[in-house]
Amino acid sequence: MGSYEAVTEKPATATKWVVTCMVGGVIVGVSLLGAYSSQLGMFWKSRRRNKKPVRVYMDGCFDMMHYGHCNALRQARALGDQLIVGVVSDAEIIANKGPPVTPLHERLMMVNAVKWVDEVIPEAPYAITEEFMKKLFDEYKIDFIIHGDDPCVLPDGTDAYAHAKKAGRYKQIKRTEGVSSTDIVGRMLLCVRERSISDSHNHSSLQRQFSNGHSPKFEAGSPAATASGTRISHFLPTSRRIVQFSNGRGPGPDSRIVYIDGAFDLFHAGHVEILRLARDLGDFLLVGIHTDQTVSATRGSHRPIMNLHERSLSVLACRYVDEVIIGAPWEVSKDMITTFNISLVVHGTVAENNDFEKEQCNPYAVPISMGIFKVLESPLDITTTTIIKRIVSNHEAYQKRNEKKGESEKRYYEGKGHVSGD
Repeated sequence: MGSYEAVTEKPATATKWVVTCMVGGVIVGVSLLGAYSSQLGMFWKSRRRNKKPVRVYMDGCFDMMHYGHCNALRQARALGDQLIVGVVSDAEIIANKGPPVTPLHERLMMVNAVKWVDEVIPEAPYAITEEFMKKLFDEYKIDFIIHGDDPCVLPDGTDAYAHAKKAGRYKQIKRTEGVSSTDIVGRMLLCVRERSISDSHNHSSLQRQFSNGHSPKFEAGSPAATASGTRISHFLPTSRRIVQFSNGRGPGPDSRIVYIDGAFDLFHAGHVEILRLARDLGDFLLVGIHTDQTVSATRGSHRPIMNLHERSLSVLACRYVDEVIIGAPWEVSKDMITTFNISLVVHGTVAENNDFEKEQCNPYAVPISMGIFKVLESPLDITTTTIIKRIVSNHEAYQKRNEKKGESEKRYYEGKGHVSGD
């Protein structure tokens, strides 16, 4: 029996030895694999760190900046890691298109405020010359030059981006249909004309028809039909477009939420600056955008120029804005403050209607009574009326500009049709 036990113990000892070796081998193998994986991870991180970011360049006048401009910048940014934007000088715009509505310093504010923009080059040339293209490649380290699929033709009939295309450094994005600066200027000119007509005739607002996409009844060849070179708005809001413009994140549990509301019609530098100040007062800026009906009731039947969803996209594109309420109520109620956990309600000193404190139904009565209302000193004395007055005071020049631009746009739309930009 003893010899049998001795014999049977040998295989058991051998088995233990084999198992020990195998376990040890697995542990060593896992350790080596872990070390290898760690080194491999560090290698790829280093590669990513050392990898040169793709820098893309897009230029434009960005006059009467609207959601179409913002969507173009969003698309351009998606083609690279950093977006550098050239803003054309006033002199270049006058030479190539006609007088701009907004001066360079305001246009720079607008472009800098777009959340997809990383850097801005002021006073960029209207055309990409060989000399400027070399500067872009060498000094600004630009990899690609971006433009929309609409034609950009110089007064001599040549393509403004011919040199970039020849160099193989040109990329194209889709134009956002349904809006253009030319169209907006035309809407305003028609609104002013319609307002003067409505003073003596009980006509429905021509602008309302434009804003809502209904075709106004013009006799063929009438001045209203042709002078401005404008088209009716074909903008159709989609949930996908709103998602593309949204930040996609909400406030944190302890965030200080600041609320500001308004029409934000013809989104301009004055809007941008008051939103910047409002955002500095908290961690999350919530912006309420009034309905078309509310704006018409408080500012006249000729307003707004841009409809609710057009205005919402322009505000959403601003880097200082975290979230918007599309169709916000006129009055800020207790329920609204509780629902959105609002810590502070603000209002600027420069606005179309600043008589709210004298009104019987003060829209800010509740936040005032709660001690959470603050009036902010507006940095710029600009309103939507300011923009409209600029056009009216020089309407002949803008009509000529629209006629000139309208012809090229007409050819573009006839050739391309209405295709929504991605």
